[in-house]
Amino acid sequence: MGATGAAVILIKERHVAEAFESAGITAPERARDPEEIGVGMHGLGWRRLVDRAVVREASPGKWYIDMPSWLALRRQRRRMSIILVVLVIAFAAFIMLGQSHP
Repeated sequence: MGATGAAVILIKERHVAEAFESAGITAPERARDPEEIGVGMHGLGWRRLVDRAVVREASPGKWYIDMPSWLALRRQRRRMSIILVVLVIAFAAFIMLGQSHP
């Protein structure tokens, strides 16, 4: 999967999460059928959020978003992105310094 594919998946996850959040479905007692808010349960974004316990089933057919889990997942991804950028910059600096010495 390329960067474009990863970005598309993240966008799909965000759409699912935002649909639940804007509908106020953020606790087990507020759980609803995802179809009521226009969220399909068969997409990749849905499956990934369920697998990560961000979207949880409170009772059969009634789902909600666990906001602390969603926020933690976003923080983790942000940290990983920062680490990746730092590594790329460090690698580029290493390459440039290595080329400047004969």
